[in-house]
Amino acid sequence: MRALVIDDPRAMRMILSQTLKQLGFEITDAGNDQEGLDRLRSAALPDVVMVDWNMPVMGGFEFVTAVRTDPALAGLRIVMVTTETELPQVDAALAAGVNEYVMKPFTRDSIREKLQLLGMVAA
Repeated sequence: MRALVIDDPRAMRMILSQTLKQLGFEITDAGNDQEGLDRLRSAALPDVVMVDWNMPVMGGFEFVTAVRTDPALAGLRIVMVTTETELPQVDAALAAGVNEYVMKPFTRDSIREKLQLLGMVAA
């Protein structure tokens, strides 16, 4: 399984990447949404994208909207991993097409649980 991790702080990309590696994923990362979109459009698609809400260039919500309106990417599984905990943001992300939502700080178990719901990790 392959995952694309998109978050602007390098440390957060490393933490999330390490968590996913422990769950058996191969990782590619990007420091902002536009870089992530460019990677999606120029390489083999990952099985899941882990994206933050608050980032430079586009922002996670705009990234999700761009992915969901691109026929080549529309079926991609997306997990929003963010500090945004307000119900309106969660609702907006899910309405835009996010498959799962994880609030920071997260644990390895919370990431595994969301990936299990998507059928990507064994129970």
